[in-house]
Formats: sequence, structure tokens, C-alpha cells
Amino acid sequence: MCVSLGTNLLQFVTEFKYLGHVITDNLTDDADMQREVRNLFVRTNILRHRFYKRSVAVKRILFKSYCICLYDAALWSRYNKGSLRKLSSCYNKCVKLFFGYKRFDSVTNVLMETGMPSFNTLLHNSHVIFSRCWNTCSLDNKIVGHLAVLNCT
Repeated sequence: MCVSLGTNLLQFVTEFKYLGHVITDNLTDDADMQREVRNLFVRTNILRHRFYKRSVAVKRILFKSYCICLYDAALWSRYNKGSLRKLSSCYNKCVKLFFGYKRFDSVTNVLMETGMPSFNTLLHNSHVIFSRCWNTCSLDNKIVGHLAVLNCT
């Protein structure tokens, strides 16, 4: 089946990145979560090599600014639990790695000592912020308001 737009023939793909979010043909968010895992490891390693001698306070600001960028996490709705576990594990490993803890140190202890939020807190905050923005936009924008009404029914 071929679809054209004007004189252009549109190509079918299994995966497409739109505004940084990976959209797949099966409409699951596993590929986007995998992208986030890769990005978190890359960012953490870059920061780790450049700022390994800095204080915990400076490292906390750097990690929160450059590694915790889960902007599209609030959009994740269809995914395997394993993908979420991998991302959570990745976050915990990166926090330990960046702050200089050992592999078998307690995650709870590491988060308490560094003042970092847990992965579940990050997801919760992402959903809350998205909901607030959605509700604000639905008051000002008729299209978003209409979608909000459709979403509630």
C-alpha cells in the first residue's frame, strides 16, 4: 500500500523520532525508554570524567541538570514492565557511578546521602507537571480543551 502527499510518496517506517520522542509502529514506549537508558549512561559518563573531583553539592546540581531530563516520561503509557525496570536500574547505577559509590551499596542510602530523588519520585513529578500543564493549556487552547474532554469520556 502506497500513500502519497501531493506528489511525494510517503515511506512507512517502524520507528520515528519526533521532538525527541521515539514513536513506533506498535505504539509502545519501549524504544523511547531504551533511548533514555542510553542517554542517561552517556551523560553520566561524560559528567563523571569531567567533574570527578567536585563536591557532592556541585555534582548534585550537575546530575539534576544534565542527567535527569525525563521530559517525555509523562507520555509513557504502553510499555513492558521490564523496560521500566531497566530504566530504573540504569538511574540507580548512574547515581552510584557519578557520586563514587560501589556497586553493592544500598540505593536508599546513596539517595539519602546525595540528596537525589528516587526514580519513582522522578516519574511521579513528571506526571504531575504534565497534568498541570495540560490543565492550564486546556483552558486557553480550544483544541487541547476538546482533547481533554474526549480524554475524560
